[in-house]
Amino acid sequence: MKSLLNQLREPIQKYLDQNENLIAPAATHSLLCINQNSPILVVTTSTRTANELAQELTSLEGENQVVNFPAWETLPHERLSPKSDTVTARFKALNNLRNKESKYIVCSIRALLQPIIANDLENSQIRIKKSDSVRMADLIEQLSKFGYLRSDLVEKRGDFAVRGGILDLFPPDQEHPIRIDFFADEIDELTYFAISDQRSLDPISNEVVIYPCRELIIDEGVKARAKALGEKFPQINDLAQKLSEGITFEGMESLAAGVVSDYKSILDYLPTGCQIWLIDQPRIKTRSVDLINTNQEFLEAAWSNLAWSDQADLQVPLDLSEELGRGGFYELPEIYSQAKKSKFTIRNLNLYAATPEDTPLDFLAEIENYGNKYEVAVEEIAQWHKEGYQVVFTAAANGTLKRFSELLNAASISNQILKNNQSFQDGVVNLVQSDLKHGFISDEFKFVVVTDKDISGQRSSDKDLARMPSRRKKSIDPLQLKVGDFVVHEQHGVGKYLELINRTIAGISREYLVIEYASSKRGQPADKLFVPTDTLEQVTKYVGGEAPALHRIGGADWQNSKRKARKAVKQIAAELIRLYAARMSAPGFAFSPDTPWQKELEDSFAFVETIDQQATIDEVKRDMEKPNPMDRIVCGDVGYGKTEIAVRAAFKAVQDGKQVAILVPTTLLVQQHFNTFSTRYAGFPVKLAALSRFNTAAQSKEVIAGLKSGAVDVVIGTHRLLSKDVEFANLGLLVVDEEQRFGVEHKEELKKQELMWMF
Repeated sequence: MKSLLNQLREPIQKYLDQNENLIAPAATHSLLCINQNSPILVVTTSTRTANELAQELTSLEGENQVVNFPAWETLPHERLSPKSDTVTARFKALNNLRNKESKYIVCSIRALLQPIIANDLENSQIRIKKSDSVRMADLIEQLSKFGYLRSDLVEKRGDFAVRGGILDLFPPDQEHPIRIDFFADEIDELTYFAISDQRSLDPISNEVVIYPCRELIIDEGVKARAKALGEKFPQINDLAQKLSEGITFEGMESLAAGVVSDYKSILDYLPTGCQIWLIDQPRIKTRSVDLINTNQEFLEAAWSNLAWSDQADLQVPLDLSEELGRGGFYELPEIYSQAKKSKFTIRNLNLYAATPEDTPLDFLAEIENYGNKYEVAVEEIAQWHKEGYQVVFTAAANGTLKRFSELLNAASISNQILKNNQSFQDGVVNLVQSDLKHGFISDEFKFVVVTDKDISGQRSSDKDLARMPSRRKKSIDPLQLKVGDFVVHEQHGVGKYLELINRTIAGISREYLVIEYASSKRGQPADKLFVPTDTLEQVTKYVGGEAPALHRIGGADWQNSKRKARKAVKQIAAELIRLYAARMSAPGFAFSPDTPWQKELEDSFAFVETIDQQATIDEVKRDMEKPNPMDRIVCGDVGYGKTEIAVRAAFKAVQDGKQVAILVPTTLLVQQHFNTFSTRYAGFPVKLAALSRFNTAAQSKEVIAGLKSGAVDVVIGTHRLLSKDVEFANLGLLVVDEEQRFGVEHKEELKKQELMWMF
């Protein structure tokens, strides 16, 4: 891809040499970066922008030349630990910088300002390969030091398990976990294995590098300082004692400033002569101030549930605040000062001019958004081609290139799909695979780059479609409770929330949630349970009937209620088994195995599927390929990828000529799902339609006619889909979203149809 842009190299280099501060549209930022001769640190306003820019630079320069340095998902003083894959990515990036392997470093302002614990990078990695001499006991000790958790079975990243002479391990940067088979003190076999059935997969012939899961590595120095910290501040002695004993726990990084010897910034790892580019400097400046203020609030509030005093205004003691405060974000002026001492040049790359002296890049402009109108894009490409412009079309998927080539051929526009290392050809539209997000045009040099996202209208990252939460808290939020609300304790059952109070016991003050239970004896006052706020995971809000009876602490009524619930669940399960048996005996349609288009759609998913999500996707597709109707319910919290499962199932059905109906309870969900499906199916010949009360009479009539004729492949609608005037030409799959919001009569009507359906 880079070779196609050679004719722009000289004018861009001239612009860089003549201007200290740069003004250019976002689509050209990666192009400006690759024309910079010295190493460069590019700082963006957000993690998403950093990821996009790193992907573009990787497409242009190769993976070995680009380092993407991520920030923690948590704040330095927040009592939550960053994800293990983030920590591992940071260690890998720092080792890359230490070895001076890459020219381009990309990070967000958050990553730039975050202090880095000054670990010994050389000793913060484990290298293993087949036939190495390694004592299993030493490896286990090192893994524990690196923050890996020992478990009976490896099921998630950051786990390891030991069974006899076999050690299973799941490094966060690996797609599959690793099985190490020892013979005495030698690695006899090294293989990947599957999470689902724990069976070994392919052997590993290359060396494997294992990086830590925790940035705070608990060595002897950390243990000693943690013990001293606990003695100095008795309020946090319990947490400090865990560190001094080498025990990892959630949120231990919030104490890092009190137990590590030194911090560094990413500038300490940059190569000599490196330039620092700040993209959108005004927003970076604002963002830095917000980060520092928010982190300071967390420093003051992080330990509030320990209740430092009996005063109404609870503040962190000044000496502890100073002790831990050095682990907070650097301020932007500190970064400028350090850059000046290290003789790093700082340049601003903004979207708009801030002063009259700023000179914009005037020979490149962004391509307009075509809003999924492929015919308009093809017409403009034909016009550019006729006028002698060199046109380049780029997409991330090779299948998209092939389909666009067919469109160009239909319009009699000569084109070629460039393979690896294939030379650029004049006089034709060159199609090349890359991760460029948006295109640009130069009228002066008669050069155009158009991307698939410019045509589909998808101007933002796929990752904006959904945000995958890293953790779903089960504990209740006491601030959301009102006096008299019913709650459920895991051990004691249903009670009534009274208040949130502070009590001092043995000189230590703590906050407690007070829950009222039924009196243990008739005529006596009600019993009260005091639950510390740091054990709220045992308490949930009651979601059953409006006025439940309060249980007695230590009584049998809570156990009886649970036993009755289990019995009811078994009865429902038996009824479902009978229903499924009847459905399985009915004839259905066996969908075809996955096609190349199916694989292309799934490869374009912006996230890495979770283990449960991938297993559910595989099970749904296997069910669809059976000659029996499918009944499947998919359960999961908001943001955990249920919609993506429906996207893939619907696409599989459409490829076999079947129609898909997606039934949702509200018009708002109709629009949300329509936008999501439109984005995911961009570039594929799938006809989508929406049917709800937002449609005009003419629009509804057109959609209904398309369903009857078979012109509409996928329809997303509310109860309107259940109307008698809605007929399908060849309905093959029905997806019901939030099925609990539909009445029994609706579901019974649906069950009469012998088709695949999924809740």
